[in-house]
Amino acid sequence: MILEMKVPSPGESITEVEIATWLVKDGDYVEKDQPIAEVDSDKATLELPAEESGIITLKAEEGDAVAVGAVVCLIDMSAKKPEGTATNGKAEKKEEPKKEDKPAAVEATTYATGTASPAAKKILEEKGIAADQVKGTGKDGRITKEDALKAVPSMGTPVSGGNRASERKKLSMLRRKLAERLVSVKNETAMLTTFNEVDMQPIYDLRKEYKDVFKEKHNVGLGFMSFFTKAVVRALQMYPDVNSMIDGDYMVTYDFQDISIAVSGPKGLMVPVIRNAENLTFRGVEAEVKRLAIRAREGEITVDEMTGGTFTITNGGVFGSMLSTPIINPPQSAILGMHNIVERPVAVNGKVEIRPIMYVALSYDHRIIDGRESVGFLVAVKEALENPVEILMDNNPKKALEL
Repeated sequence: MILEMKVPSPGESITEVEIATWLVKDGDYVEKDQPIAEVDSDKATLELPAEESGIITLKAEEGDAVAVGAVVCLIDMSAKKPEGTATNGKAEKKEEPKKEDKPAAVEATTYATGTASPAAKKILEEKGIAADQVKGTGKDGRITKEDALKAVPSMGTPVSGGNRASERKKLSMLRRKLAERLVSVKNETAMLTTFNEVDMQPIYDLRKEYKDVFKEKHNVGLGFMSFFTKAVVRALQMYPDVNSMIDGDYMVTYDFQDISIAVSGPKGLMVPVIRNAENLTFRGVEAEVKRLAIRAREGEITVDEMTGGTFTITNGGVFGSMLSTPIINPPQSAILGMHNIVERPVAVNGKVEIRPIMYVALSYDHRIIDGRESVGFLVAVKEALENPVEILMDNNPKKALEL
């Protein structure tokens, strides 16, 4: 009996996927539930498991865009399993064809048809330009002194030796969709960014005092994300316009805080969502951040886990960024950018002290968020992070951290 395997729907509003990688070869024997392909949607990369055991016949090539519900392969369920076939339930990725260590460089086009005069040759040598890279205007294409004086190195032409190879590779559907969304945000929103700085010393002190016992009791680290998430939730409740979206001629404001967090995954940036962050404790936020980050990095994150979100936090500081202007995650109206922490001299009570300082940035859609709300929001985040015991922990760190 032949089973037609069709592309399942990865999520609402997704109409097609792209075959990113076949994990099996045409004619292989596959086990039921064995991953046979990785498919890209416009939101995530997902594994496609075999629906039954049997010999597989592929009906799509890598890179093909396939509609949801279309047949991508056939499985002959009546075929017997070949002897010696492993049954680990996991397919090994097919071997990529071996590539040469260094692709052959493309030969540069030669424009010269003559030789350089002695004066021209000297000028070209001083400029580091090869004579065969200059088009001569003299008799029989001879390079004149004037030609040499006007000559400049071409961006596409090597002056000296070196590898000039290039590679052309199709962007994944996920990357193409991301590019499309980012361009649309720049074109369709009135995006502005406001900045501030945060003295992280109070949070440093809290983590130094409680991180070991917190980790021992809850089996999760006490990081910065729980403090930032709690500070953002409070600020969103104070400035609800920042927790809003535009829908046509209407503004939709939410009375809950679903916080999207940017996570670097194997296929690029992914943005899973912490649902109802306003109801989570420090332990709850850290546990959810850890769970979502692991699922994203192992390629197990689902479309549903990345759908929605009313506000986004992104941390470029883990890569060493000092300052940036993050781009809004549509259809949201604002995003908070965290950055690296650097010891800087600051004035404290009239004296210069060295403190761990982080620059923070809030990008927002000025169509529905005014300067008062955007600046006030960022100041509220700063206040909470610089006074975490009083503002975020109700003056009881042990209770807040469930110790």
